[in-house]
Amino acid sequence: MNSESDGRPLTPAERRLRLFLRIVGAVTMLALVAAVMPGEWMARAHEALGLGPFPEAPIVRYLARSLSAFYALAGALCWMLASDVRRYDALIVFAGWATVGLGVLLQITDLALELPAWWMYGEGPADVALGTAALVLLNRARIERVK
Repeated sequence: MNSESDGRPLTPAERRLRLFLRIVGAVTMLALVAAVMPGEWMARAHEALGLGPFPEAPIVRYLARSLSAFYALAGALCWMLASDVRRYDALIVFAGWATVGLGVLLQITDLALELPAWWMYGEGPADVALGTAALVLLNRARIERVK
């Protein structure tokens, strides 16, 4: 679909924003795999990443699965926002800033927990970059709409 609910064709910037949201959504929805994978696979992945033995406490598995499911839900939300970038303009702003804030919080947490450098510099900064990219793309789409 190349038009929004208002029937007007998408601008190039709106198409880029839609594509970005769909890519982020699709990649993030892949977290659903971790939400349902066998516990043995989860433990092997944990060790393969150099994070040591996987803790066997039920709360650890619960948190790993529920966080993965939450990421998948966030991905589905991105996909929905992409369905009509004009209608969901305010929600895209909220999601962008919330993702930036989450990235900052995750960076602080990762540093405090002394997680491996590849984790610390890949998680928080990536979320800040994704949230910022969404906001920049939305701003460009707004500018093109006015022209």
